[in-house]
Amino acid sequence: MSEELQKKLFDKKENGWVSLNEEEKQNIFDFSKGYMNFLNQAKTEREFVKMARKLADQNGFRDIMEFDTLKPGDKIYFVNRNKSMYLAIVGTESIEKGLHIIGSHVDSPRLDLKPNPLYEDTEMAYFNTHYYGGIKKYQWTTIPLSIHGTIVKANGETIDICIGEDEHDPIFTITDLLPHLAQDQMEKKLKNGIDGEDLNLLIGSIPYGEKGKDQVKLNILNILNQKYGITEADLKSSEIELVPAFKARSLGFDESMVAAYGQDDKVCAYTSLAAMMELENVKNTAVCILSDKEEIGSMGNTGMESHMFDFFISEMLNKLGVNRPNLLDKVFCFSKMLSSDVDAGFDPIYASVSDTTNAGFLGKGISLNKYTGARGKSGASDANAEYVAWVRNILEKNKIQYQIAELGKVDIGGGGTIAYIIANKGADVIDCGVPVLSMHAPYEVTSKYDVYSAYKTYKAFWNA
Repeated sequence: MSEELQKKLFDKKENGWVSLNEEEKQNIFDFSKGYMNFLNQAKTEREFVKMARKLADQNGFRDIMEFDTLKPGDKIYFVNRNKSMYLAIVGTESIEKGLHIIGSHVDSPRLDLKPNPLYEDTEMAYFNTHYYGGIKKYQWTTIPLSIHGTIVKANGETIDICIGEDEHDPIFTITDLLPHLAQDQMEKKLKNGIDGEDLNLLIGSIPYGEKGKDQVKLNILNILNQKYGITEADLKSSEIELVPAFKARSLGFDESMVAAYGQDDKVCAYTSLAAMMELENVKNTAVCILSDKEEIGSMGNTGMESHMFDFFISEMLNKLGVNRPNLLDKVFCFSKMLSSDVDAGFDPIYASVSDTTNAGFLGKGISLNKYTGARGKSGASDANAEYVAWVRNILEKNKIQYQIAELGKVDIGGGGTIAYIIANKGADVIDCGVPVLSMHAPYEVTSKYDVYSAYKTYKAFWNA
């Protein structure tokens, strides 16, 4: 009797793999192959947007600037400076009834080159870096790194580079002290073990000539000039990022997990993009946001704090022929959004930082965060109960397993997403993403079950 009552009344977090049949498991593994392949080709925000645009073109989407007018069923996108992108499918309902938005970000923690990066020291050539986003600096030493980015010459010529991903490419690394000489270093606090100014990338050691100053630097510049036609001055107008050269791989004897760089937040970006590519007739206009700069506060003209997203929606209103004063505000106020950003997965090795009754677990489905923020919910948008219930209804009707979680114990720390930005426009918003282990590390871990649950969730949301 007690067991029956518990089954009826308790909210238990079940392992999602247990109830799957073989066909369902195969669907998950097949989907994850596509996801890992995408990750290997899209390690930076520019690469992700380039891949997303190619996929959109293949699935009948067109740049909104190619349209004079819009009608229900039209598939459109807008690429913002090659680093963020907005996609939409016009719904059959009046746009005044609001948008259904899913928003993720495609930037990830990394190392950027400084504006004047190249120098030589004791016949070793280096690139000087400036880290981007919240990282543990010691994790970025003694691992293989690749160089990705774009160089724009003063004449406007653009050169894309990617070195270190092909097995025949050289890789690069940041050195660290040997334990025998690191007594003072190991006495420091972990966060101070490696200084930001010491994250210098080793890039060469052969001099160009026998004598003279900076001959190794000269040799490196000569190599770059011969291969790319650039000079040292051209590095001033470049965006060069250093990312781990690791490939996305299946993790575990059972291959149940994905290990890869940049899953925060490309796991949510990819699953939402994949879901949108399969949509046809939607009731409410469906919008997919692939934003930039989230890891450093969403600032800048490619971040969500800019007015570029408002411009995209305004263009939709103009080309639908319905725009009028204050309509944009009205549309946002009646909109619903899933802020598709990752959650901190519960790690039993570091259990002390989590409240186990309010944590997101790997393999137990999509994770909803009613609020993020820090300590006293500082900086959180805090979804209202009515909207949480509306989202729950979608998940339960579609038999999608989910969990509701917080980002660690109350006084331990916290985090933020783009949720508050769209919430400030008047929309109902809740964070909804995949639990991740080792978040912000060069190699992050997710469950393939949760990845597939995210894809199903986003598709169900847009079809609601």
